[in-house]
Amino acid sequence: MLAQVVLFDGFDPLDAIGPYETLASGGIHTELVSAEGPREVESGARLSLRATAALAPDRAGIVLVPGAAGRTEDEIVALLAKAANTVAEPMKQALGEDGVTVATVCGGSLVLAMAGLIGGRTATTNHLGLHALESMGVNTIRARIVDDGDLVTAAGVTSGIDLGLYLVEREVSAQKALEVETLFAHERRGTAWRAA
Repeated sequence: MLAQVVLFDGFDPLDAIGPYETLASGGIHTELVSAEGPREVESGARLSLRATAALAPDRAGIVLVPGAAGRTEDEIVALLAKAANTVAEPMKQALGEDGVTVATVCGGSLVLAMAGLIGGRTATTNHLGLHALESMGVNTIRARIVDDGDLVTAAGVTSGIDLGLYLVEREVSAQKALEVETLFAHERRGTAWRAA
């Protein structure tokens, strides 16, 4: 299985690294990717990470979109909107592929909603963005993790590790998720809502 963590200019580093390390520790081959291909990508916290491959939306596995980091709310919204333009086409393809689970952390669900990709779906985001997400036609749930089948979203920035553990449990095993949880000395918290 492959997990692709999508980097874009202004991404939130914790949104990307928390799930990256969790998924990799769970035995899932995990890569940092960008829509433009291999490159240095500067986060909104002025920390750069290297995308080592181009986003491959047709490859089975997990495609994870983080949120953005910025100094002001307006800056964060602008970064999310720019990311929505950058990833709209490949993420549309990923959402239409059998065998692909799209996951988001924090404002990552807003990126997908701004791109017009998840209207009518059920998702969550940081509590500060729930109203905005709902205004874009998304059914919002105030939960730490929302599992809507091939779309799994997580709330605030620290929920990225919980999302990683949830996906390890779902895709690998509960035993492996427990091993990673123990390794990280992290106890999952909050509610994981699942579609009926």
